[in-house]
Amino acid sequence: MDASHFLVSLLNGLSVGLLLFLLASGLTLIFSLMGVLNFAHASFYMLGAYVGATVAAGAGFWAALVVAPLVVGLAGAAFERWVLRRVHPQGHVAELLVTFGLAYVVVEAVQLVWGRQPLAFEPPPALAGPLFTLVQAPAGLTLAWGAAPEACRGDAALVCTQFPALRAFAMVLALLLLAVLALALRTTRLGLVIRAALTHPQMAQALGHDVPRVFMLVFGAGTALAALAGVVGGAMRVTEPSMAQAVGPVVFALIVIGGLGSLAGAFVASLLLGVLDSFAVASDRSLADLAVALHWTPAPETAALALWSVKLSQVAAILPYLLLVLVLVLRPRGLFGTREG
Repeated sequence: MDASHFLVSLLNGLSVGLLLFLLASGLTLIFSLMGVLNFAHASFYMLGAYVGATVAAGAGFWAALVVAPLVVGLAGAAFERWVLRRVHPQGHVAELLVTFGLAYVVVEAVQLVWGRQPLAFEPPPALAGPLFTLVQAPAGLTLAWGAAPEACRGDAALVCTQFPALRAFAMVLALLLLAVLALALRTTRLGLVIRAALTHPQMAQALGHDVPRVFMLVFGAGTALAALAGVVGGAMRVTEPSMAQAVGPVVFALIVIGGLGSLAGAFVASLLLGVLDSFAVASDRSLADLAVALHWTPAPETAALALWSVKLSQVAAILPYLLLVLVLVLRPRGLFGTREG
């Protein structure tokens, strides 16, 4: 792999990881305060993409970035107030089941309103093209802002790799969100109330704070963050009913890998899985190549010879779950999780 492809693969992995963090941050925020693993979180992500696409068709992409999280956040707050709060006395199993049912309700509702076909969701002109182009020449690596230079079209000796502006925007948005969440939870009065309600809810209630309202606001904020990720992800990839099913299991895997309730853990795990997926998908290496590098070749009659020849790109989809199993075996509380009790 040449330097240009390596750098772009790294940036693509970081952009995917930061998009996953946009989605996982809301789920982590909800779990850290309420102890609820919201199985419908990926469905709110999908709903945000569809609402964002509808708003963008009439008012533009930038309006969708504001309206879609607001609409979905209000829907999430209403669900917490009128449904989740009612089943909370029944314990965590009832909460898990009701969010599990909500996930299917949202998927079916989206298909009834928008149909089963992919929805057109184009980024704005400012984010539609490449941010820069890496030009790999025999003399070295150079960077050209914007579209590929004319030399890339006529010189076969040049390797030109573009990086989309929308991916760069998603990276900046996720980093800004991380900074805002960290500062809000540590320095603002609302953040102090949320942290107090997390550790000592009865004391926070006795001091006059409306803890149930705090829970409702946090659940709504978490679903709004999922919708924000949906707007960016829908424009970056494709807006379709299966997008929740595609990203949901990965998000749950990464919050377990990072540590349940840990925002820093979700951030690190998101970057780790994003970079791992980016390089694995582009790799044609296999275990047989590793064996050759170690000067050992499996015998032809080996029963698992077919397994040795499986390429890394073919198993890229299961790598997050293999990492999940490894973390649960070696460090059950996750990379940044704390042991309860």
